[in-house]
Amino acid sequence: MSVSAVASLRPLRGHCLRHASSALLSVHLRSRSASLHIRAVVPLHPQLDASQRRMQSTSSTSNADKELSERQNQLPRKHQPVQQPITFRKFATRALGAGLRSLVTALSPSGIKTAFRQSPGATTLALAVLVVIAIVAGYTVKLYFTYFNHSQFTRYPKPIANSLRRALYYTNIQPDAELALKYYKRAMEQCADFGLDPFSDEVLGIRIQTSYWLQKIENYNGTLHVLESVLGDLRKWVDVMEQSVRDGKIDNAGKLVTPTPQKSDGTVAKDAASTPASSPSTDKTEDEFIPENLWHKRRRLLAKAVGVSVKLGELYSDEHVLDPDNSQKHLIWAVETTLKEFRRRKTEGVKEGEGDWLSPEETGATLESLGRDYESKSQFHLAIPLFFQALRLCESPCHRPVIMNNLAATFAQHPIFTPTHADQPSDALRELHDPATPTSRKECLEAALNWSQNAYQHAVEVKGEDRTPECDEACAVALCNWADVAAMMGNAELARKKYNQCIDMSTKLEFPQGVAQARTGLAKLDAKTA
Repeated sequence: MSVSAVASLRPLRGHCLRHASSALLSVHLRSRSASLHIRAVVPLHPQLDASQRRMQSTSSTSNADKELSERQNQLPRKHQPVQQPITFRKFATRALGAGLRSLVTALSPSGIKTAFRQSPGATTLALAVLVVIAIVAGYTVKLYFTYFNHSQFTRYPKPIANSLRRALYYTNIQPDAELALKYYKRAMEQCADFGLDPFSDEVLGIRIQTSYWLQKIENYNGTLHVLESVLGDLRKWVDVMEQSVRDGKIDNAGKLVTPTPQKSDGTVAKDAASTPASSPSTDKTEDEFIPENLWHKRRRLLAKAVGVSVKLGELYSDEHVLDPDNSQKHLIWAVETTLKEFRRRKTEGVKEGEGDWLSPEETGATLESLGRDYESKSQFHLAIPLFFQALRLCESPCHRPVIMNNLAATFAQHPIFTPTHADQPSDALRELHDPATPTSRKECLEAALNWSQNAYQHAVEVKGEDRTPECDEACAVALCNWADVAAMMGNAELARKKYNQCIDMSTKLEFPQGVAQARTGLAKLDAKTA
């Protein structure tokens, strides 16, 4: 027999159990055959009274806090405790601090061991990512200090340096023609605002860098315009300075000669006579700026003018411009100016503070540029003396064979004729002519053969760190020249042998120009012997 019982304790009708001292107890018994329902009013247990008292105490305490809060709200605002609001900066600082503490803990030896023990694969991947990030961050910092914080920027005032940084950024890193031009122009305007010398290396460097950028974006007309403007300003300054020297306004020390003031009766003023115009003040400090010697400035600007003129000559001969007359005009001016300055220094001597003139390599490069221009116009009798002088001045072991190859090609194509008046060299270039130059076609071919052999021998002999790819290409070109000259002299067997050697070497060097030139020579040789 199974019996179920359900008991409940409820408050009397109209009373609350929390404040009542008695309650209604209901007991319901049920079985399969019968059920019994009993109800009775019973007094509450003393423990329940204590619970009620605790509940009342809690309620009274809550009421007391509520009353205290209301009293505080009734106080004047200045007596209330001020709660400082948390700012984004404080929040970010705390979050960053917590993150760094967690990162330090995670990267500590114990943290790495624990993480590796729990998840070896994920820990290894995370460490690899951290190493890559560290390398990238280090390279970025190095790039900033070696590129954007380089001395080429720090020598300018800060606003100009910032404009140049932006200009170079939009030139090299994220190319944008409009923004780059905007910041180059702004840098030039700021140079004028700050009163920088327009003929200083800093200002001229900005103009030349602008021309380089214009050439990079294939704006050749803009490049030529900028460089012509720079060359014109440089030549004008040099001409004015030389005229001042002839007029006696500049002395040998490179200082302006101030005329001595005289009295109305023609005698020299006492104060002026006692103080020379060129003597520096005795109370100058060591940190005071000392202006550049005018002779030194002339040498610096004239050398820069020669370099700009050579660059213009090369640009005018470029396939995108093709203005051979202007090309030759600028190259001739550069060479003649270089030789005239050497002659002036030899006769007049070097002025005080003037410094050295162009180095042998710079002089040789200028002569070689004009020689290549003459060769491209088939003026071989003018190109040969320039190549000879360039070879004498060349100090690069791998570039010497290149000049020898130029001599070989020039002699091989040199026809024997009497130059017209238009083909006569200028007075400055005539002194470079060597009377021992071959005068017959046979002698020219023999000279071409010798120079091609010398070029090959010198290029092969260069070893170690001095050897560059230029030496390898010079070897291939020398073999091709050797074959060309042998074919002209009627030695078909030697010519075919050298052509094949040139093809093999050019193929190994991945030098397609050498392969194409040698195959063209072979085709002509086969057609001639067929």
